[in-house]
Amino acid sequence: MGFLSEQLLSTVRGRAARHDAENSFPFDDLDDLRAGGYLGAFVPQEFGGSGLTLPEIAAEQTRLAAASPGTALGVNMHQIIVGLGRHLVRNGNPRGGQILRDAAAGELFGFGISEPGNDLVLFGSITQAVPDADGGGGYAFTGTKIFTSLAPAWTRLLVFGRDDSGQDGPHSVFAILHREDGGFTIKDDWDTLGMRATQSNTTLLEGAHAPEAQILTRTTPGPSEDPVVFGIFSHFEILLGATYQGVGERAVEVAAEHVRTRKSVKNQTVYANDPDIRWRIAEAALTMNAVGPQIRELARDVEDGVDRGSMWMPQLSAAKNAAAEASLRAVEQALRACGGSSYYTRHELSRLSRDVVAGLFQPSDQESLHGAWANAILGPVQK
Repeated sequence: MGFLSEQLLSTVRGRAARHDAENSFPFDDLDDLRAGGYLGAFVPQEFGGSGLTLPEIAAEQTRLAAASPGTALGVNMHQIIVGLGRHLVRNGNPRGGQILRDAAAGELFGFGISEPGNDLVLFGSITQAVPDADGGGGYAFTGTKIFTSLAPAWTRLLVFGRDDSGQDGPHSVFAILHREDGGFTIKDDWDTLGMRATQSNTTLLEGAHAPEAQILTRTTPGPSEDPVVFGIFSHFEILLGATYQGVGERAVEVAAEHVRTRKSVKNQTVYANDPDIRWRIAEAALTMNAVGPQIRELARDVEDGVDRGSMWMPQLSAAKNAAAEASLRAVEQALRACGGSSYYTRHELSRLSRDVVAGLFQPSDQESLHGAWANAILGPVQK
């Protein structure tokens, strides 16, 4: 029995096709999740939340994604930032406390990290971060953020930008923006293949200001031991992997249900008795079976503060990649097993086959992953 009730998950599942077809944001799902305490589920009890651990919230994200991938992926960004808040507090940065208190109070966190054409992603920004002229410690951010999930509804937004003002080289500045403070425009440009309910619209930062109290860190760009960078990276990869795990596992469930009633004229029995179909569904299940253990092990180690040294980021990236690729393969096998009826948009597998493709584009992609592992095993390319 998980944190999210089966009734809530059933209700969310019942809306998923409509939000996908309408390309609409699931405000109704968000209302139910907020009422059920899910926005504060990952917040420690001492900050007013329910105190779920990282392995536990990852499991809930898998369950939610099986009900509605778009809703799960959107809310996933909120949980990533809550995880960042937990990580900061545990590592002596009290600024993480504002994230935890706000989440417990019902604030919704969006994720404003990705930028067009910037393959550095978390390790360097092309958004300008300009320090306050009065030296007060605040920053104004100007730039474009893409794939900003929860765009219609977030009340807090995690952003970062590049500060070139110092004499000691550029710095990445991470901050929390408040929606009511303005300084941004959200474009209505989310019309995509899948994950449509996320409404991950482009956000134009137009001098959006964060006062000093909302600055989380100012750090050297690149892979970093800064708790903000590692906190974002680790929770992003683990919870993203857990979300795609839910998509793949749901595809296996849908296919199994389908072939139990799909009849073969040639064999005069249901396809669940066909050895080739049984092999396909077993192959999909076996592919997904390897995903959960990786995610759970990494989640436990992050939760327990285990030091994996320089292999942390490559291994986190590998787990996300494994989940996304396995889900792609599982959905394909499910489609093959179910036949032509799954090609109709009314079939759940049709939607899952589109939703799962988003995993190809979210960091870390395969090029970055293989580069990181080649460097770990072989060392840098010799000049």
